Amino acid sequence: MAKLNFVPLTSYHDIKNSMSTNKLALIRYKTIDNCLCQRHRKWTLEDLIEKVSDALYELEGIHNGISKRTIQGDIQLMRSNKLGYNAPIIVTDRKFYSYSDPTYSISNSPITSLDMKKMKEAVDLLKHLNGFSYFDEMSDMILRLENSLIKSEGAQKPVVQMESNKLLKGLNWISTLHHAILEEIPLLITYKSFKSLGPIQDVYYPYLLKEYRNRWFLICKPKKGNLLITLALDRIVDIDEMAKNGFIPYEGIDFDRYFADTIGVTKSQKDRGQKVILKIDSFNAPYVETKPLHNSQQIIHKKDDGSIMIRLDVILNFELEREILGFGENIEVIAPRNLRDRIKKRISKNLQQYTKEIE
Repeated sequence: MAKLNFVPLTSYHDIKNSMSTNKLALIRYKTIDNCLCQRHRKWTLEDLIEKVSDALYELEGIHNGISKRTIQGDIQLMRSNKLGYNAPIIVTDRKFYSYSDPTYSISNSPITSLDMKKMKEAVDLLKHLNGFSYFDEMSDMILRLENSLIKSEGAQKPVVQMESNKLLKGLNWISTLHHAILEEIPLLITYKSFKSLGPIQDVYYPYLLKEYRNRWFLICKPKKGNLLITLALDRIVDIDEMAKNGFIPYEGIDFDRYFADTIGVTKSQKDRGQKVILKIDSFNAPYVETKPLHNSQQIIHKKDDGSIMIRLDVILNFELEREILGFGENIEVIAPRNLRDRIKKRISKNLQQYTKEIE
């Protein structure tokens, strides 16, 4: 049996106590930040105290409230360089708090050396605990954390390069949306789709955040509609929280399994997975075998020439078509007929672009 390397108890408790103490302060800072980022209203000190008290009660069950002195101290700390925030908090009319920079958020602040030290300690602890089966699912997260810390510190070159898109918009909404889903808070979202001429405001009930190919999406229901829709976070212009008692849960759907039969995010409640049969040539067969196109993938036939026939049970949507077209001539749709015809039509249209002269 392999020898287990246990973390010294003092190290574990030091980190645990430190994280527990800092957690409450972080909730206060984050709540104040969320308030000041909402520029549609003016925030008095009493407003901030009320919001922080609500957050501490909802997240930690603390019902004693928070003192005026504590919030004033938090604001001073956020303004200073001690936490690395240097938050541009100003007071207007001697009572209204706001950020002088409308684009500022503590979420965008760089990590301080103290933060770095604490995160390294936490990652070291997680690496030790990762030897137990309970933490198997954390391996990828620990690897990402450790690699990010190495890069941020600049002490040595990173040994792992994760996929990322520096130009991707909308990531700043993830924290707000995650909180709204957990706390069941309706949202007034200003959204500009690719097709609309300008931004449109509507009230939505948020249910699920989903990531696909480095883009994030919100699965929600508009207040004026009955069906679920998908909003791309990079098309969201603004978000305002509404009264919590107005939230309407969505009944009849298990969101843990909602996308189980889907490649991507394009889906309605009425869509059902269909049997899709694909032929993969011998060159790409090993790739598709080791990296399945979907969790439902089954190899139903292997030919002598090395090509394979696979079955997927998925919804017929845009993302599936894009996945198939990405293989070019190395893949063939066998069934269903409507998908085969659709791919054939798109390939034919694509071919026409290359048979005419460039203008």
